[in-house]
Amino acid sequence: MSTNRQLPLLPGHPATVDDLNRQTPLQATVALFQEHLRKEGKSDHTIKAFTSDLLLLADYSDGTTPIGHYTTTLLNEFLHWMEHERGVPCSRKTYARRVTTLKVYFKWLHELGAITSDPAKAVLQRSGPAPLPVILSPTEVRHAIMGARMMTRGEVLDTRPELLFRLLLNTGIKKNETMRLTPSDIDRSNPSMPILTVRYKVRNVFKERRVKLDPDWLGLFDAYMAQYRPDGTIFNCTARNLEYILADIGEQAGIPVKISFEMLRWTSAVLDYREGVDPEAIREKLGLSPTSWHETFNKIKQLTARQLAQESGGH
Repeated sequence: MSTNRQLPLLPGHPATVDDLNRQTPLQATVALFQEHLRKEGKSDHTIKAFTSDLLLLADYSDGTTPIGHYTTTLLNEFLHWMEHERGVPCSRKTYARRVTTLKVYFKWLHELGAITSDPAKAVLQRSGPAPLPVILSPTEVRHAIMGARMMTRGEVLDTRPELLFRLLLNTGIKKNETMRLTPSDIDRSNPSMPILTVRYKVRNVFKERRVKLDPDWLGLFDAYMAQYRPDGTIFNCTARNLEYILADIGEQAGIPVKISFEMLRWTSAVLDYREGVDPEAIREKLGLSPTSWHETFNKIKQLTARQLAQESGGH
């Protein structure tokens, strides 16, 4: 029996490849693409992997996006997100396969005449080991916090930069998790051990994990709430605005690299590891599966060793 993920053809969806055109949503093409792969003699394993890759693209770009709207820029942004911002380790082998999926899929659509040009043709494969993430040193962390405290909103000190920076450094949460946070997610019933409930998505299913908060952060949070009075989520702005704030913190602190959500997630994990936190606790804090944790933990150990060598004057 085939293990392929079969997607039903919904009313109004293309029944044959002749029905495909540039306005067809990506998700509506997957079943026909599976059929094409079977005719090409691809194995069940390959078809399942390619399907998973396409559904990941659909999840990133919204599956209702018409196939004619995909550009090389969008595909490169997807690959960058997948490798650096998704929060799930992506090996060189997996990255290469996903690039192959894009090339096979969009070439198929182009040859059918469903799209006028192939956006994946210019997407480049990469070879060699993936570079280690860039993280902040303990000294840079201190400078960033001091810089965040000096940032203003008009003529008054702005509480948001420090609140955001310390939250990410403390919890290691991702950008989309940060944007979902509400005041009710903070359990301060025990002020000496506050807990943050983080909601995250795994295969389109929302789950929750509980992460310890720095008790000192609560006072900053109260000051922020009084200053901004957000209605609903804690951060009542766009994710892009938060990215700008992190970059501004780095500039304020004189840090030569751009601070990002991804950088603070890795920095948080390395700081925990250096402080002797149990690796399993770090894995649970980051919300990673045991399978994906293996590669992440290896990178954490490499980053820690490199940082310690730099601090001791080694190379």
